[in-house]
Amino acid sequence: MLWAEVERRIAAGEGAATEFKRALEFRRVGRAICGFANSGGGVLVLGVADDGGIVGLPGDPQSIQERLANFMHNGCNAPLRGGCGCQETPQGWVHWVEVPGHRGFEPMRFDGRVWVRRGRTSVEPSPMELQDLYNAFGYILTEEQTVIAAGIGDLDIETFRRHMVRQGLDLDDPQPALEDDLRNLGAVAEFDGALHPTLFGLLAFGKQPQTFPQTGSFWVDCVAYAGGDQAADMVRTARAAGRLAEQVDSALGFARGFGQRERVEDGRRRDEPLLPVDAIREAVVNAVVHRDYAILGSKVLLEVFEDRVCITSPGSLPNHLSVAAVLRGGRTRSRNEMMANHMLDHGFMEKRGRGFMVMREAMRQFNGLPPLLEEDAESRFVTVTLPLLAA
Repeated sequence: MLWAEVERRIAAGEGAATEFKRALEFRRVGRAICGFANSGGGVLVLGVADDGGIVGLPGDPQSIQERLANFMHNGCNAPLRGGCGCQETPQGWVHWVEVPGHRGFEPMRFDGRVWVRRGRTSVEPSPMELQDLYNAFGYILTEEQTVIAAGIGDLDIETFRRHMVRQGLDLDDPQPALEDDLRNLGAVAEFDGALHPTLFGLLAFGKQPQTFPQTGSFWVDCVAYAGGDQAADMVRTARAAGRLAEQVDSALGFARGFGQRERVEDGRRRDEPLLPVDAIREAVVNAVVHRDYAILGSKVLLEVFEDRVCITSPGSLPNHLSVAAVLRGGRTRSRNEMMANHMLDHGFMEKRGRGFMVMREAMRQFNGLPPLLEEDAESRFVTVTLPLLAA
């Protein structure tokens, strides 16, 4: 880029594709460069105030150019193409970085986070913006796709071997290579000549499944409110993270933590949980297994209100299934077949396609009130409501 074009941009002022910085602060510079890369490109001009006045950037210009070029190569999670330039003015040196739009396998990250342009500033994207951004980069995550930030070392091999035993595989006979077992059971797949865990492999057998950029929201957020809506005070919260089975166990631990009540029936006293734990278990399992993993930034929600429990899963009902079909208990194909089979093999699910019927029976035994199923196709959420009190 020539100085004449930089002058034109300075005269036009800051915008979605132009930003000024008075000083070379890489914490701020990095956000701007990353934001431009994820938003179609732009130009960062250094030594210029927000109002367009040239103030000059102190320091050796050659050294500053070298530092900027080094940042373009090493400052983000992947090297950035683009060019740097500088011009001496009566007020001092002006430097600029021309950042092209990045089109890799995933968005550019600086300081471990994704940044995008919003107006004249660089910000972290909202959950929906992040989802759209990953989809624009072609990373529409399904259970069979690889998580390229992870490697085989991020899988708990002992957990995987126990899974093989549950599958009826004899580990005493001469065994194929570990990589072959992982590949055969869908836990890893090849990308660009290397093996990486699939999303299924990471969530079923990962050591810390939520530590990667694409998987950071794949857990259950548990919240209890003092009233009947989200405006009420939160009285308890918990993060149910980890592998699929651990998420369910942690969510159930949250529900059981509300204690028990004493009921007398046929002259006998019996302790029962205050919340419908059996129905919650089925709803959480279905939410974790059947959620749409292409929706990034949104978690499964387990919310306890004074009159109901709500379990909300990101995504619409799978495979064009209708609410009426779910209520009838029809046998369906899951959105995430390997996850569903994994949870079935481990005893977290009963017969496939009967999830809502199991919830309905559990609620009948708990308080006789039927569960409700709602789908918000526009916002892409499915919610199961378990009433605690009659309307």
